[in-house]
Amino acid sequence: MTSVSATDLQSVYARYPDVFRPSLWKRFRGWIIALGIVVYAYFGASFLHVGQVLSNANWEIASAYLADWISYEARPDIKFEKDYLSVEFPRFSALGNNPDPEWIEQTREDKEILPDAEDLKQAEVTTPTFSFMAPDAPTADNPATPSKPSIGFMVPDAPTANNPAIVAQENKTIEAKAEIKNVTTKAIVTIGAGRVEVVPGEVILSKGDERLVIKIKRDEAVLPQGELPGWARQKYENEKVVARFGFDGRVEVQDYKVKVYHRFLGWENFIFDTNSPFWNKSAGEVMNMIFSGERIDPKRSNVMLAIDNFLNNGEWQHGDVWIKLLQTIVMAFVGTLFASMIAFPLSFLAARNITPNHFLNHFLKRFFDFLRSVDMLIWALFFTRAFGPGPLAGISAIFFTDTGTLGKLNSETLENIDDKQREGVKSLGASPVLVQRYGVVPQILPVFLSQSLYFWESNTRSATIIGAVGAGGIGLKLWEAMRTNQDWENVFYMVILILLVVYVFDTISNKLRSKLTKG
Repeated sequence: MTSVSATDLQSVYARYPDVFRPSLWKRFRGWIIALGIVVYAYFGASFLHVGQVLSNANWEIASAYLADWISYEARPDIKFEKDYLSVEFPRFSALGNNPDPEWIEQTREDKEILPDAEDLKQAEVTTPTFSFMAPDAPTADNPATPSKPSIGFMVPDAPTANNPAIVAQENKTIEAKAEIKNVTTKAIVTIGAGRVEVVPGEVILSKGDERLVIKIKRDEAVLPQGELPGWARQKYENEKVVARFGFDGRVEVQDYKVKVYHRFLGWENFIFDTNSPFWNKSAGEVMNMIFSGERIDPKRSNVMLAIDNFLNNGEWQHGDVWIKLLQTIVMAFVGTLFASMIAFPLSFLAARNITPNHFLNHFLKRFFDFLRSVDMLIWALFFTRAFGPGPLAGISAIFFTDTGTLGKLNSETLENIDDKQREGVKSLGASPVLVQRYGVVPQILPVFLSQSLYFWESNTRSATIIGAVGAGGIGLKLWEAMRTNQDWENVFYMVILILLVVYVFDTISNKLRSKLTKG
């Protein structure tokens, strides 16, 4: 073997430059690819208006939604009355029916309270009285006498257009009396590092060393005194002031009330709601009540009462959520099972090497294309209109979509099998059915089952989506919780349940598919 020196190579390159010169693509390939990526990214960002979307995004709302997944809010209102305050909680408060939290300190005094002018008016009320009966007209207590017969419907001196009646008037005077009531004259709310001090006509907000005084003209204006700190904002003059205290919450100061949003980490009343006798009890107290306490409900034991209170928790609805989750699992399983059962024989008819009928092959493959080209969500909408909301619509949507997809995959698998095994069975004089049974099915059955298991696991997730459009299951429950725009912790709870179910089914499916493919 003759070695070539570097000098000889250089002379060869000099004599045949066109042969050894790299092409334009090879020389600038890296730059061309980089430029293409930049151009594509710019075009995509411009077409989708990414910059405008990001600039207009409300990140405060997004962060609040994320915080709602792992926390809850107590929302009392401190309303400005005439010369006192009233602290009110929502009807279904997470703190119970008569909340008195430690983070709200109220100063109460006995005051003379006059009724509101809208309820009692000190002016005289004149009530006109009209009657179709004349003063001497006969009544039950004053029957008519024969000496005074009544002729016609109109009595003498009855009011007419030319002779209007004189209307009798009854004067009523309502006196407003003051009542002695024990009312709130000052309220102090502690929100993490923030403090809100409310008195009639004034609100003082504090955060760290910063302090903001706000004067209130009831039903007229909100007037901050001085420059607003960075954690407070007033969008319009004389309108409400919003003060934020980080994750712990915020306060909205309006001209008629102070609305408090106090956030707490965790899920409120997850085990028992406020109507349960076990609510707001420690774990030890609950155990003691269940196993050694007196029977709370004479009709059932405390154990059954605790289970019932947990499953029928009004705020979390565990029993209903779990039933809807089971509906989703059944919906995915039944839809996938029916699709596999129908797609299996149809795939044999669609495979060209199994059924040599061009028309039938072509027709079935186009039929599979039609079924899978319509998205599962569209099928769910269609069947929801046809059958009404419920799991049947979801099962039908999964069945139609997966029949098309599995039929196409299985027919293509059949067209790529090894014909040697089939020919060997045929050479033994077996019938066409036995040829398929022993020469084809053993080759493709593990693949068919593996694909069906994968679709079953995938449809568990898909059933959640189609449930949101009315196909039933936990998807509909999830959509209802999202529509309230407040129950995001319930949304997160259902998302966790769905993730757990998908994880379990994915693990089972992977192990079964691994055994099938190896076998």
